[in-house]
Amino acid sequence: MPAVPTTRSNEVFDRLRADLLAGRHAPGSKLKLAVLGQRYTASLSVVREALSRLAEQGLVVAHPQRGFSVVELSPEDLADLTATRIDLETLAARRSVERGDLAWETALVAAHHRLAGTPTTTPDGEVNEEWIAAHRAFHEALIAGCGSRRLRAMATALRDAAELYRIWSQALTRDHTRDIAGEHSALLSLAIGRDAEGLASVLAAHIQQTTDVLLRYAAQAGLGEA
Repeated sequence: MPAVPTTRSNEVFDRLRADLLAGRHAPGSKLKLAVLGQRYTASLSVVREALSRLAEQGLVVAHPQRGFSVVELSPEDLADLTATRIDLETLAARRSVERGDLAWETALVAAHHRLAGTPTTTPDGEVNEEWIAAHRAFHEALIAGCGSRRLRAMATALRDAAELYRIWSQALTRDHTRDIAGEHSALLSLAIGRDAEGLASVLAAHIQQTTDVLLRYAAQAGLGEA
């Protein structure tokens, strides 16, 4: 049986994951155990365990004999990830509309209220970690009524893998023209209105738009070319 993570390992895992999702480590950059150990005041074994768990989530890449690195920005991987995520997340959203009860609606409204009231950036212009958490909670609440634990888990895992790309799309492209709050409000209205097909369509567009912005940047910057 796999070892149960210790409390200290969980702490380092949470802090490192938060740093990754806040864009504090560049795509493809090497994650040195000694440096991270000093940063988080942790042993090399604890850091290694945290990195191994992050590799399982697709946020970090484990290189045999060469340590760990942040996943690289790959247009091909992003396109594949997005297509698969849209398939699963829209399916889960449709089922939530069809099967979700009043408790699901109430939790979704509460998650949206929290998200809408949380600034996307900090006063110094960095991505607000509280907004990241609220954003994740809203999307989880949106599909929580689907009635399938496995479907929810798969959809959430893909969303987590896409989170780095979403952070990088904001950090690299500096595109502040999207009405993200409006998109989330539309998702809420369609879900509460029990419009399964409308919700699936708007959710797919919401997911795809971030991908399109980043792919345009990647093409302009020559990323992913041999």
